[in-house]
Amino acid sequence: MVRFNNKFMDVAYLAYRWIKPVFDPLGAARALPAYIRYARDWVRYGGIPHAERRKLIDTAPVLGEATSTTPFDRHYFYQDIWAFRKIKASDTPEHIDIASRIELVGFLSAIRHVTFVDIRPLLVDLPNFRSVQASILALPYADGSVHSLSCLHVVEHIGLGRYGDPLDPLGSVKACKELARVLAPGGNLYFSCPVGIPRVCFNAHRIHSPAQILTYFSGLTLVEFSGIDDGKKFHADIAPETMEKSNYACGLFHFTKAAGS
Repeated sequence: MVRFNNKFMDVAYLAYRWIKPVFDPLGAARALPAYIRYARDWVRYGGIPHAERRKLIDTAPVLGEATSTTPFDRHYFYQDIWAFRKIKASDTPEHIDIASRIELVGFLSAIRHVTFVDIRPLLVDLPNFRSVQASILALPYADGSVHSLSCLHVVEHIGLGRYGDPLDPLGSVKACKELARVLAPGGNLYFSCPVGIPRVCFNAHRIHSPAQILTYFSGLTLVEFSGIDDGKKFHADIAPETMEKSNYACGLFHFTKAAGS
């Protein structure tokens, strides 16, 4: 049996990350048996009574979805439910979201008036929904004016150029300070980002420790910390330090600003 040390696997995975944007060798390897299954099903389907006529020009192979369980991204799935529940429970009439997932803001617009702020405007026509084009580093709101605010899985990207934004090693820090600036006294901020041992995975994202995030929002009060651990399990209302040594966990922070701040 061939055994590979961790260094070899790290180098192999590094090579894979560089090759994948142009060609995904693992995806191609997985696709081959899926194509065989597709061809088998094509033939079998044609032999079933009442089967429609099939034309090659109309074929549309969808591979890799015959899984035993429904696949999903646990970071986004759990964080969106966490934020939705909190925003609904708050009874706020209006909510402002900064560049989080469009599915979340779309569903929120069914129960609240939502303003979605991003450097790339979201051109949709929905009741109770407004899109504003702006940078998280220069939000179009006065100091202490936003009572309900969310920013989920966003600040870890700021300053890395991934979305065409200017390069800035302090991008995440500045984004957090801007969120804190516009939050109103007594208001709620629902925030998430990857947490664990700090590092930058250029240009995809940064990982911050929970302690770093608490420092960035030092002027706010932490109401609750929840998270999704490295094993993809959701944990509600836990101590932030429990995720300090994680590799790529997701920290969910509920902050508020004290009256008079």
